[in-house]
Amino acid sequence: MDDGKIEVRCRYCGQTSDVKKHGTGSGGPPRFRCLACKRTFQLDYCYKACQSGIKEHVIGMAMNNTGIRDTARVLSISINAVMRILKNSHLEI
Repeated sequence: MDDGKIEVRCRYCGQTSDVKKHGTGSGGPPRFRCLACKRTFQLDYCYKACQSGIKEHVIGMAMNNTGIRDTARVLSISINAVMRILKNSHLEI
């Protein structure tokens, strides 16, 4: 663990050897940078819409005809976050 490298798995490419610290996020948790895919990420997010698995929940609820406001209320995220996820998901209905 020299040169500031730590054993953290990249959430995008899965590498563990090329990940190093990259400052802190706006909420305070540390950010990491993967040298293999050149992307930055956090392990813990303070906003629920950024956490892993939320995107799949939103899409699953949309496929089961749950409304946008109901989805936002159940998942405790904003209506705009639900709209952004659905807009960028490229669903073919």
